[in-house]
Amino acid sequence: MIYLDNAATSYPKPQEVIEAINDCINRCGANPGRGTYSMAMNSARVLYSTRERLAKLFNVSDSKNIIFTANATLALNMAIKGVVKEGDHVITTMVEHNSVLRPLTWLKEHLNIEVTKVDCFNDGRLDIEMLRSSIKENTALIAVNHASNIIGGILPIDEISTIAKEKQIPILVDAAQTAGHHHRDVEKTEIDLLVFAGHKSLLGPQGTGGLYISPNIELEELIQGGTGSQSRDPQPRNRPERYEAGTPNTSGIAGLGAGIEVIMNEGLEAVRKREKALIDRLIDGLMAIPDITVYGPKPKEDRVPLVAVNLAGMTCHMLAHTLDKAFDISARGGLHCAPDAHKVMGTEETGTLRFSVGFFNTEKEIDDTIMAMEKIAKDSSVK
Repeated sequence: MIYLDNAATSYPKPQEVIEAINDCINRCGANPGRGTYSMAMNSARVLYSTRERLAKLFNVSDSKNIIFTANATLALNMAIKGVVKEGDHVITTMVEHNSVLRPLTWLKEHLNIEVTKVDCFNDGRLDIEMLRSSIKENTALIAVNHASNIIGGILPIDEISTIAKEKQIPILVDAAQTAGHHHRDVEKTEIDLLVFAGHKSLLGPQGTGGLYISPNIELEELIQGGTGSQSRDPQPRNRPERYEAGTPNTSGIAGLGAGIEVIMNEGLEAVRKREKALIDRLIDGLMAIPDITVYGPKPKEDRVPLVAVNLAGMTCHMLAHTLDKAFDISARGGLHCAPDAHKVMGTEETGTLRFSVGFFNTEKEIDDTIMAMEKIAKDSSVK
Protein backbone atom coordinates (compact mmCIF):
# COMPACT_ATOMS: atom_id res chain seq x y z
CA MET A 1 0.00 0.00 0.00
CA ILE A 2 1.06 3.56 -0.76
CA TYR A 3 -0.28 5.75 2.05
CA LEU A 4 -0.82 9.40 1.10
CA ASP A 5 -3.26 10.63 3.75
CA ASN A 6 -0.73 11.86 6.30
CA ALA A 7 -2.56 15.18 6.76
CA ALA A 8 -5.34 13.15 8.40
CA THR A 9 -3.02 10.93 10.44
CA SER A 10 0.56 9.86 9.81
CA TYR A 11 1.35 6.26 8.88
CA PRO A 12 3.30 4.14 9.49
CA LYS A 13 4.24 4.97 13.05
CA PRO A 14 7.94 4.64 13.89
CA GLN A 15 8.97 1.49 15.71
CA GLU A 16 10.09 3.68 18.60
CA VAL A 17 6.50 4.88 19.04
CA ILE A 18 5.11 1.33 19.08
CA GLU A 19 7.74 0.22 21.60
CA ALA A 20 7.10 3.23 23.86
CA ILE A 21 3.36 2.48 23.94
CA ASN A 22 4.01 -1.18 24.68
CA ASP A 23 6.51 -0.38 27.40
CA CYS A 24 4.15 2.11 29.03
CA ILE A 25 1.26 -0.35 29.12
CA ASN A 26 3.51 -3.03 30.63
CA ARG A 27 5.50 -0.83 33.03
CA CYS A 28 3.27 2.17 33.79
CA GLY A 29 -0.22 0.75 34.15
CA ALA A 30 -1.21 3.04 37.02
CA ASN A 31 -2.78 6.50 36.83
CA PRO A 32 -0.27 9.37 36.88
CA GLY A 33 -0.68 11.85 39.73
CA ARG A 34 -3.00 9.51 41.62
CA GLY A 35 -0.47 7.77 43.85
CA THR A 36 3.07 7.89 45.25
CA TYR A 37 3.90 4.23 44.63
CA SER A 38 6.45 3.33 41.94
CA MET A 39 4.12 2.48 39.04
CA ALA A 40 2.11 5.69 39.46
CA MET A 41 5.34 7.69 39.64
CA ASN A 42 6.56 6.00 36.42
CA SER A 43 3.34 7.09 34.71
CA ALA A 44 3.81 10.65 35.95
CA ARG A 45 7.34 10.67 34.52
CA VAL A 46 5.94 9.71 31.10
CA LEU A 47 3.76 12.82 31.07
CA TYR A 48 6.58 15.00 32.39
CA SER A 49 9.14 13.83 29.81
CA THR A 50 6.74 14.30 26.87
CA ARG A 51 5.76 17.74 28.16
CA GLU A 52 9.45 18.67 28.31
CA ARG A 53 10.01 17.49 24.73
CA LEU A 54 7.08 19.56 23.51
CA ALA A 55 8.40 22.57 25.42
CA LYS A 56 11.74 22.19 23.67
CA LEU A 57 10.05 21.79 20.28
CA PHE A 58 7.93 24.95 20.65
CA ASN A 59 10.43 26.96 22.77
CA VAL A 60 8.24 27.08 25.88
CA SER A 61 10.06 28.10 29.07
CA ASP A 62 7.74 26.28 31.47
CA SER A 63 6.33 22.95 30.30
CA LYS A 64 3.46 23.24 32.80
CA ASN A 65 1.87 25.58 30.26
CA ILE A 66 1.46 22.65 27.84
CA ILE A 67 -1.82 20.78 28.29
CA PHE A 68 -2.53 17.28 26.99
CA THR A 69 -5.88 16.63 25.28
CA ALA A 70 -7.48 13.79 23.37
CA ASN A 71 -7.00 15.62 20.05
CA ALA A 72 -6.59 19.04 18.45
CA THR A 73 -10.37 19.47 18.21
CA LEU A 74 -10.79 19.33 21.99
CA ALA A 75 -7.83 21.70 22.41
CA LEU A 76 -9.38 24.21 20.00
CA ASN A 77 -12.70 24.05 21.84
CA MET A 78 -10.89 24.62 25.14
CA ALA A 79 -9.01 27.61 23.73
CA ILE A 80 -11.94 29.29 21.98
CA LYS A 81 -14.59 28.71 24.66
CA GLY A 82 -12.13 29.54 27.42
CA VAL A 83 -11.54 33.04 26.02
CA VAL A 84 -14.68 34.15 24.20
CA LYS A 85 -17.60 35.53 26.20
CA GLU A 86 -21.12 36.67 25.34
CA GLY A 87 -21.23 39.51 22.82
CA ASP A 88 -17.53 39.24 21.87
CA HIS A 89 -16.13 39.56 18.36
CA VAL A 90 -13.76 36.95 16.89
CA ILE A 91 -11.62 37.22 13.77
CA THR A 92 -10.79 34.06 11.85
CA THR A 93 -10.13 33.19 8.18
CA MET A 94 -11.75 31.55 5.18
CA VAL A 95 -9.31 28.62 5.29
CA GLU A 96 -10.10 27.25 8.75
CA HIS A 97 -10.95 23.68 9.72
CA ASN A 98 -14.37 22.83 11.15
CA SER A 99 -12.69 22.40 14.53
CA VAL A 100 -12.47 26.20 14.59
CA LEU A 101 -15.58 27.03 12.54
CA ARG A 102 -18.05 24.85 14.44
CA PRO A 103 -17.19 26.06 17.97
CA LEU A 104 -17.53 29.61 16.65
CA THR A 105 -20.88 28.77 15.09
CA TRP A 106 -22.02 27.30 18.42
CA LEU A 107 -20.94 30.48 20.21
CA LYS A 108 -22.81 32.62 17.66
CA GLU A 109 -25.99 30.66 18.34
CA HIS A 110 -25.66 30.45 22.13
CA LEU A 111 -23.69 33.55 23.21
CA ASN A 112 -24.50 35.97 20.40
CA ILE A 113 -20.88 36.48 19.40
CA GLU A 114 -19.89 38.04 16.07
CA VAL A 115 -17.43 36.36 13.70
CA THR A 116 -15.46 37.97 10.86
CA LYS A 117 -13.89 35.59 8.33
CA VAL A 118 -10.94 37.23 6.61
CA ASP A 119 -10.72 36.56 2.87
CA CYS A 120 -7.93 34.52 1.33
CA PHE A 121 -6.71 34.26 -2.24
CA ASN A 122 -7.15 30.95 -4.07
CA ASP A 123 -3.55 29.97 -3.35
CA GLY A 124 -4.23 30.33 0.37
CA ARG A 125 -2.57 33.73 0.93
CA LEU A 126 -4.31 35.84 3.55
CA ASP A 127 -5.68 39.34 2.92
CA ILE A 128 -3.68 40.83 5.79
CA GLU A 129 -5.13 44.33 5.34
CA MET A 130 -8.66 42.96 5.72
CA LEU A 131 -7.58 41.28 8.93
CA ARG A 132 -6.17 44.55 10.25
CA SER A 133 -9.29 46.52 9.32
CA SER A 134 -11.61 43.89 10.85
CA ILE A 135 -10.49 44.61 14.40
CA LYS A 136 -13.18 46.12 16.63
CA GLU A 137 -13.36 47.42 20.19
CA ASN A 138 -14.87 44.10 21.32
CA THR A 139 -12.54 41.80 19.35
CA ALA A 140 -11.63 39.15 21.94
CA LEU A 141 -9.65 36.66 19.83
CA ILE A 142 -7.87 36.17 16.51
CA ALA A 143 -8.03 32.46 15.61
CA VAL A 144 -6.04 31.30 12.59
CA ASN A 145 -4.39 28.14 11.34
CA HIS A 146 -0.69 27.98 10.59
CA ALA A 147 -1.45 26.10 7.38
CA SER A 148 -4.63 25.01 5.62
CA ASN A 149 -5.34 21.27 5.61
CA ILE A 150 -6.51 21.45 1.99
CA ILE A 151 -4.87 24.41 0.24
CA GLY A 152 -1.54 23.83 1.97
CA GLY A 153 -0.40 27.46 2.09
CA ILE A 154 1.40 28.85 5.14
CA LEU A 155 -0.22 31.85 6.84
CA PRO A 156 2.00 34.76 8.00
CA ILE A 157 1.75 34.06 11.72
CA ASP A 158 4.54 36.49 12.66
CA GLU A 159 2.73 39.36 10.94
CA ILE A 160 -0.65 38.37 12.35
CA SER A 161 0.81 38.15 15.85
CA THR A 162 2.36 41.62 15.52
CA ILE A 163 -1.05 43.06 14.61
CA ALA A 164 -2.68 41.21 17.52
CA LYS A 165 -0.07 42.47 19.99
CA GLU A 166 -0.49 46.07 18.81
CA LYS A 167 -4.18 45.84 19.72
CA GLN A 168 -3.66 43.61 22.79
CA ILE A 169 -5.82 40.84 21.33
CA PRO A 170 -5.01 37.19 22.13
CA ILE A 171 -3.97 35.07 19.14
CA LEU A 172 -4.83 31.38 18.78
CA VAL A 173 -2.80 29.36 16.26
CA ASP A 174 -4.05 26.00 14.99
CA ALA A 175 -0.79 24.17 14.24
CA ALA A 176 -2.38 20.78 13.55
CA GLN A 177 -0.82 20.66 10.07
CA THR A 178 2.56 22.18 10.94
CA ALA A 179 3.64 20.86 14.35
CA GLY A 180 6.52 18.51 13.58
CA HIS A 181 6.96 19.97 10.11
CA HIS A 182 7.49 23.76 10.42
CA HIS A 183 9.29 25.36 13.34
CA ARG A 184 7.15 27.51 15.62
CA ASP A 185 8.74 29.53 18.44
CA VAL A 186 5.74 30.53 20.54
CA GLU A 187 7.61 32.83 22.91
CA LYS A 188 9.47 34.74 20.21
CA THR A 189 6.27 35.15 18.20
CA GLU A 190 4.25 35.92 21.35
CA ILE A 191 1.57 33.37 20.56
CA ASP A 192 -1.02 33.20 23.33
CA LEU A 193 -2.57 29.83 22.47
CA LEU A 194 -1.19 27.12 20.19
CA VAL A 195 -2.91 23.84 19.36
CA PHE A 196 -1.14 20.72 18.09
CA ALA A 197 -2.25 17.28 16.94
CA GLY A 198 -0.12 14.41 18.21
CA HIS A 199 -1.02 11.91 15.50
CA LYS A 200 -0.04 13.86 12.38
CA SER A 201 3.51 15.14 11.76
CA LEU A 202 4.49 14.58 15.39
CA LEU A 203 4.22 10.85 14.57
CA GLY A 204 2.33 9.92 17.74
CA PRO A 205 -0.76 7.71 18.01
CA GLN A 206 -4.35 8.80 17.52
CA GLY A 207 -6.03 10.14 20.64
CA THR A 208 -3.22 12.57 21.42
CA GLY A 209 -2.99 16.33 21.07
CA GLY A 210 -2.64 19.41 23.17
CA LEU A 211 -2.67 23.10 23.86
CA TYR A 212 -0.02 25.62 24.85
CA ILE A 213 -1.43 28.39 27.08
CA SER A 214 0.67 31.50 27.58
CA PRO A 215 1.30 32.40 31.24
CA ASN A 216 -0.31 35.74 30.38
CA ILE A 217 -3.64 34.05 29.60
CA GLU A 218 -6.08 32.87 32.27
CA LEU A 219 -8.14 30.41 30.26
CA GLU A 220 -11.41 29.23 31.77
CA GLU A 221 -11.33 25.43 31.92
CA LEU A 222 -13.83 23.58 29.72
CA ILE A 223 -14.39 20.63 32.08
CA GLN A 224 -13.93 19.94 35.77
CA GLY A 225 -13.22 16.70 37.58
CA GLY A 226 -10.63 14.52 39.22
CA THR A 227 -7.01 15.65 39.03
CA GLY A 228 -5.43 13.53 41.77
CA SER A 229 -4.43 16.59 43.78
CA GLN A 230 -6.24 19.10 46.01
CA SER A 231 -9.23 16.77 46.17
CA ARG A 232 -11.03 18.78 48.89
CA ASP A 233 -11.00 21.97 46.83
CA PRO A 234 -12.88 23.15 43.73
CA GLN A 235 -11.09 22.66 40.43
CA PRO A 236 -7.40 23.47 41.14
CA ARG A 237 -6.03 26.64 39.55
CA ASN A 238 -2.49 25.41 39.02
CA ARG A 239 -1.29 24.18 35.64
CA PRO A 240 -1.46 21.66 34.07
CA GLU A 241 -3.93 20.06 36.55
CA ARG A 242 -6.54 22.77 36.04
CA TYR A 243 -7.03 21.75 32.42
CA GLU A 244 -6.41 17.99 32.61
CA ALA A 245 -9.36 16.63 34.60
CA GLY A 246 -9.81 12.88 34.29
CA THR A 247 -7.50 9.98 33.51
CA PRO A 248 -5.02 10.84 30.76
CA ASN A 249 -4.04 8.68 27.79
CA THR A 250 -0.70 7.79 29.38
CA SER A 251 0.36 5.15 26.85
CA GLY A 252 -0.63 7.42 23.96
CA ILE A 253 1.38 10.29 25.47
CA ALA A 254 4.35 7.91 25.80
CA GLY A 255 4.04 7.19 22.08
CA LEU A 256 3.78 10.90 21.33
CA GLY A 257 6.96 11.54 23.31
CA ALA A 258 8.76 8.88 21.29
CA GLY A 259 7.50 10.39 18.03
CA ILE A 260 8.80 13.82 19.02
CA GLU A 261 12.15 12.24 19.89
CA VAL A 262 12.35 10.69 16.41
CA ILE A 263 11.72 14.10 14.83
CA MET A 264 14.24 15.87 17.04
CA ASN A 265 16.89 13.26 16.32
CA GLU A 266 16.30 13.63 12.58
CA GLY A 267 16.17 17.42 12.86
CA LEU A 268 13.05 19.43 12.12
CA GLU A 269 14.66 21.14 9.14
CA ALA A 270 15.74 17.80 7.65
CA VAL A 271 12.19 16.45 8.02
CA ARG A 272 10.72 19.55 6.38
CA LYS A 273 13.19 19.46 3.46
CA ARG A 274 12.54 15.78 2.78
CA GLU A 275 8.77 16.18 2.82
CA LYS A 276 8.97 19.30 0.66
CA ALA A 277 11.09 17.46 -1.91
CA LEU A 278 8.48 14.70 -2.06
CA ILE A 279 5.49 17.01 -2.45
CA ASP A 280 7.29 19.12 -5.08
CA ARG A 281 8.07 15.94 -7.02
CA LEU A 282 4.42 14.90 -6.85
CA ILE A 283 3.12 18.33 -7.88
CA ASP A 284 5.50 18.49 -10.85
CA GLY A 285 4.33 15.09 -12.05
CA LEU A 286 0.64 15.84 -11.62
CA MET A 287 0.84 19.19 -13.40
CA ALA A 288 2.22 17.43 -16.47
CA ILE A 289 -0.89 15.24 -16.81
CA PRO A 290 -3.66 16.62 -19.08
CA ASP A 291 -7.08 17.18 -17.49
CA ILE A 292 -5.69 17.39 -13.94
CA THR A 293 -6.18 20.64 -12.03
CA VAL A 294 -3.71 21.27 -9.20
CA TYR A 295 -4.73 23.75 -6.47
CA GLY A 296 -2.82 25.76 -3.90
CA PRO A 297 0.47 27.67 -3.84
CA LYS A 298 2.56 27.83 -6.99
CA PRO A 299 5.11 25.06 -7.52
CA LYS A 300 8.20 25.31 -5.26
CA GLU A 301 6.57 27.85 -2.93
CA ASP A 302 6.57 27.07 0.78
CA ARG A 303 3.70 24.84 1.81
CA VAL A 304 2.89 21.89 4.01
CA PRO A 305 3.35 18.52 2.23
CA LEU A 306 -0.11 18.18 0.71
CA VAL A 307 -1.78 18.99 -2.58
CA ALA A 308 -5.41 19.05 -3.72
CA VAL A 309 -6.33 18.03 -7.26
CA ASN A 310 -9.27 17.22 -9.52
CA LEU A 311 -9.46 15.15 -12.69
CA ALA A 312 -11.86 16.28 -15.41
CA GLY A 313 -14.76 13.90 -15.92
CA MET A 314 -14.34 12.07 -12.63
CA THR A 315 -15.55 12.88 -9.13
CA CYS A 316 -12.96 13.15 -6.40
CA HIS A 317 -14.64 10.28 -4.53
CA MET A 318 -14.51 7.97 -7.56
CA LEU A 319 -10.89 8.97 -8.13
CA ALA A 320 -10.01 8.08 -4.53
CA HIS A 321 -11.89 4.77 -4.88
CA THR A 322 -10.09 3.90 -8.13
CA LEU A 323 -6.67 4.70 -6.67
CA ASP A 324 -7.44 2.43 -3.73
CA LYS A 325 -8.93 -0.53 -5.56
CA ALA A 326 -6.79 -0.53 -8.72
CA PHE A 327 -3.46 0.75 -7.38
CA ASP A 328 -3.57 0.30 -3.58
CA ILE A 329 -2.98 4.04 -3.06
CA SER A 330 -4.66 5.70 -0.09
CA ALA A 331 -5.72 9.33 -0.65
CA ARG A 332 -8.75 11.29 0.52
CA GLY A 333 -11.55 12.82 -1.50
CA GLY A 334 -14.16 15.31 -0.31
CA LEU A 335 -14.37 18.65 1.50
CA HIS A 336 -11.85 17.65 4.19
CA CYS A 337 -13.77 19.36 7.04
CA ALA A 338 -12.89 22.77 5.56
CA PRO A 339 -15.87 23.96 3.49
CA ASP A 340 -14.83 27.64 3.43
CA ALA A 341 -11.40 26.73 2.05
CA HIS A 342 -13.15 25.01 -0.85
CA LYS A 343 -15.12 28.20 -1.49
CA VAL A 344 -11.78 29.99 -1.73
CA MET A 345 -10.56 27.45 -4.31
CA GLY A 346 -13.88 27.33 -6.18
CA THR A 347 -14.38 23.63 -5.39
CA GLU A 348 -17.21 23.84 -2.86
CA GLU A 349 -19.53 21.86 -5.16
CA THR A 350 -17.04 19.20 -6.24
CA GLY A 351 -14.54 18.80 -3.42
CA THR A 352 -11.04 17.64 -4.29
CA LEU A 353 -8.73 14.67 -3.98
CA ARG A 354 -5.98 15.37 -1.45
CA PHE A 355 -2.57 13.74 -1.49
CA SER A 356 -0.53 14.31 1.69
CA VAL A 357 2.96 12.89 2.02
CA GLY A 358 4.89 12.00 5.17
CA PHE A 359 8.45 11.44 6.26
CA PHE A 360 8.29 7.70 5.50
CA ASN A 361 7.09 8.02 1.92
CA THR A 362 9.64 7.31 -0.81
CA GLU A 363 10.45 8.77 -4.21
CA LYS A 364 9.34 5.49 -5.80
CA GLU A 365 5.93 5.76 -4.14
CA ILE A 366 5.57 9.28 -5.50
CA ASP A 367 6.54 8.15 -9.00
CA ASP A 368 4.15 5.19 -8.80
CA THR A 369 1.34 7.58 -7.78
CA ILE A 370 2.05 9.84 -10.75
CA MET A 371 1.97 6.84 -13.08
CA ALA A 372 -1.33 5.67 -11.57
CA MET A 373 -2.86 9.11 -12.15
CA GLU A 374 -1.60 9.09 -15.75
CA LYS A 375 -3.25 5.71 -16.35
CA ILE A 376 -6.55 6.84 -14.85
CA ALA A 377 -6.51 10.07 -16.86
CA LYS A 378 -5.92 8.15 -20.11
CA ASP A 379 -8.41 5.35 -19.42
CA SER A 380 -11.84 6.79 -20.17
CA SER A 381 -13.51 3.52 -19.13
CA VAL A 382 -12.93 4.24 -15.42
CA LYS A 383 -14.32 7.78 -15.52
